[in-house]
Amino acid sequence: MNTRPLTVMLVAAEASGDDRGAGLARALKRKLGEGRVRLVGIGGSRMAAEGVESPFDIAELSIFGLTEGVMAYRKVVRRADEAAALAARERPDVAVLIDSWGFTLRVAQRLRRQAPKLPLVKYVAPQVWASRPGRAKTAAGAFDLLLTIHAFDAPLFEREGLRTVFVGDSTLAIDFSGADPARLRASIGAGRSDPILLVLPGSRPSEIERILPVFEDAVSILKAERPELQVVIPAAPTVADTVKTQVAGWRHRAHVVEGEAAKRDAMKAATVALACSGTVTTELALAGCPMVVAYRLAPLTYAILKLLIRTKYVTLFNIAAQNFVAPEMIQADCNPPALAREVALRLDDPALRAGQVERQSEALMKMGRGGPDPNDAAADAVIALVAP
Repeated sequence: MNTRPLTVMLVAAEASGDDRGAGLARALKRKLGEGRVRLVGIGGSRMAAEGVESPFDIAELSIFGLTEGVMAYRKVVRRADEAAALAARERPDVAVLIDSWGFTLRVAQRLRRQAPKLPLVKYVAPQVWASRPGRAKTAAGAFDLLLTIHAFDAPLFEREGLRTVFVGDSTLAIDFSGADPARLRASIGAGRSDPILLVLPGSRPSEIERILPVFEDAVSILKAERPELQVVIPAAPTVADTVKTQVAGWRHRAHVVEGEAAKRDAMKAATVALACSGTVTTELALAGCPMVVAYRLAPLTYAILKLLIRTKYVTLFNIAAQNFVAPEMIQADCNPPALAREVALRLDDPALRAGQVERQSEALMKMGRGGPDPNDAAADAVIALVAP
């Protein structure tokens, strides 16, 4: 009888991937039993808590943008080589490469060369529905199985011959039942009626550098008109130290909180959120928080992406609704007066907030809210792939 545990390599390179990897790790342990699965790979603090010991800090790989990617190329190649070396040492039975297309593709190529029979799973598809459809063919040549979080992804990859399983978005399974708005208010000294603005500047170093100063100036405008406004900033683990350092120098006080529990308390307590585009917008919608979404890219990256992008929305629930349920302030529109204006509209109008929350919830249902647990579905697909 073979008693060797199943060795699963999980690779994530940014905060959202770390979260998905941790959820998958928990589901694998629950289904197979603690002693029947061994987890190795690359990830952040959440995956580390599930037993995945990463050989390096993934914060340096949290890259978005063409120019940023070019500048970080050598670092990405070096870390991909390290991932391949880790696989050579640990000899996994399957490798699951999560999101972060540029990095995980390079890891997959190295693993394929050194271990041709190793099953390779891509978890979260590149967004070929939005831009660069040729990536579907590239994915089909690099991976054995795709786990997709969007139902509409499957045909785009299956036509290229890549086996695809829709597992759903694990973000939609986040449970806010334990969140306590009163606990957050007490921790920052806010009164029961004080408005709270939640500021979420992103989880990548480049986002903090480019977007947080703009958010600071927008907050200054709002605080000048509303001295009672409480500002709370949940800091992603990948950039927490940088965020705390920058916010310490703000003209107006902001409360930086860390950890999942504090973030969920803040999302439930917030009156309005000013959020960098990304996974966090879905979390905010789940918490019932109205928001203004913003993003800035390097000018050259933005100019190139404008030629490539095939959708006018960047926020997932806006895409699902095919409408600007939440306003998207992108590039030139991501400026302090415009951001302050959109946030102020929502701070001052309870009916506008309530209507936006209702439309956000309707869009979440279109995205699959209330379906089976995506972590379980992903674990089942991985286990089935390697089952004898």
